[in-house]
Amino acid sequence: MMRGPRAKRGDVRAAALALLAEAPMNGYQIIQEISERSGGVWRPSPGSVYPALQQLEDEGLIRAEAGEGGRRAYVLTEDGRHYAEAHPDELDAPWDAVTGHAGGAAADMRKLIGQVAMAASQVLSAGSDAQIGQARRILTDARRALYRVLAADDDDDDSSSSSTTERPGEPDAAPR
Repeated sequence: MMRGPRAKRGDVRAAALALLAEAPMNGYQIIQEISERSGGVWRPSPGSVYPALQQLEDEGLIRAEAGEGGRRAYVLTEDGRHYAEAHPDELDAPWDAVTGHAGGAAADMRKLIGQVAMAASQVLSAGSDAQIGQARRILTDARRALYRVLAADDDDDDSSSSSTTERPGEPDAAPR
């Protein structure tokens, strides 16, 4: 599975504080909300969220309360509210620092990759041997074309330039 850029160590802490300033949440809800707000680019692990929550609790900025169904929900303490008010820049959408300008593009790309994977699975499960072979060639060509995108100069907007020419033995991946 593809992973997005790595978050800085403090981002989990800032993200948790930012979310708890909005509403009480448990650790799982914090993970889900960060993932959703980052368009799936950043999904922190429980191994990073729960230690951050423990640190915030040790600092007196949050406390755990019994929530619905006996689940613990974290809430800001009075000190936590003061901290959030005093540090708006730190807590202003820390997931944006991870996604940068590519947040929407990354989410769109992940969605497209999922759609291609679903189509390939359908061909594999319902296609004839000839269709499966054709799909395999299409995917191989697409993989090669994607690597050529990375190898091309960023300044080169002309797709017919010499930097994107075929290598010997590799078919052209241009649409037919």
